[in-house]
Amino acid sequence: MSDAHAARRERLREYCSASGADAALITRAANVRYLTGCPPLGAALLLTRERAVLAVPEDAEPAEGGEGGEGRLDAEVTRLPVPAEADAASAAAEAAARLGVRDLAVEEHDLTVARHRTVARSVGPARLLDLDRAVERLRVVKDEYEIADLRIAAEIADQALGELLESILVGRTERHLAMELERRMIDHGADRAAFPVSVGTGSHSGLEHHRPTDRRVEEGDFLTVALGARYRGYGISTARTFVIGAAPAAWQVELHRLVFHAQRAGREALGPGVEQHVPDDAARSILQAAGHAERSVHALGHGIGLEIREAPRLGPADMGKLDNRVPVTVGPGVHLPGRGGVRIEDTLVVRPPEEGGPELLTITTKELLAL
Repeated sequence: MSDAHAARRERLREYCSASGADAALITRAANVRYLTGCPPLGAALLLTRERAVLAVPEDAEPAEGGEGGEGRLDAEVTRLPVPAEADAASAAAEAAARLGVRDLAVEEHDLTVARHRTVARSVGPARLLDLDRAVERLRVVKDEYEIADLRIAAEIADQALGELLESILVGRTERHLAMELERRMIDHGADRAAFPVSVGTGSHSGLEHHRPTDRRVEEGDFLTVALGARYRGYGISTARTFVIGAAPAAWQVELHRLVFHAQRAGREALGPGVEQHVPDDAARSILQAAGHAERSVHALGHGIGLEIREAPRLGPADMGKLDNRVPVTVGPGVHLPGRGGVRIEDTLVVRPPEEGGPELLTITTKELLAL
């Protein structure tokens, strides 16, 4: 992994040189992690042409699930202790001044106005430039180390969900089921849940970002579960919808089949060079033909990795093109107010046809099971 982190830092150095900066100050937690492995929380990274300095508050807690701890940083990365409760970014800026940095690129989108002023004072006569989300752009295309971690995160989520489906669900609350899924993922090796687990039953099913309530699972309900595990910092997202108890009603079968076909169309539209709106178009056209387009207003999916929502976005107005080795979610849904609905979501890695097409990471069945 140290070679991978070194290669990532070198790409950022190349960007800085091309943009006229002597060095970069990285403060966004996910970006520091991407470039160093697993720094303690609150760290800031100063990257010059010759060295990398990781400023770490002495009272900082180690970040969860990293590839390296406090004493196992790359040989190139120098650890700079920062007094407790001091600002690591300011300390890194002072180090930049001592090293004679003249033009320092900072993450303006991450710094508050007050913190930006403090960094400006600390760096002395050096000029501050905007790094302009350069690290986020580097993070879009994943290397095979990152994809391997995503695969394990997906396996953990699938295993936790599969175990839950084998248990008795009737009479249990949404909140209790969500807590059990989080516990099961941690038991199977996750750092934690990648996002709050959503369990919706009955009229709550099919809702995006539904917060679990004390509503109990009843016979004949739709049950929608959305969950994701985080492993070594990398998270995935998946959603499935099932029916509880007896055979599903005709309207449930029809609605599930519709969302299933829309989700498959979105998955199959993925590929390097494909415009980002095309998978959304493919899925949305199926929902629209059935009269449900107005009920599915969110984008079909988005990038995923160290953060649960990353670039690119797969929405109807997104015009960029997908690259190879970009993990994305594909998750259409339809919710009928007062009745419930269906959501089906997968995390996949964009791959070209000669490599077998999109790589499906979340493999729990998408069939309409009666539990």
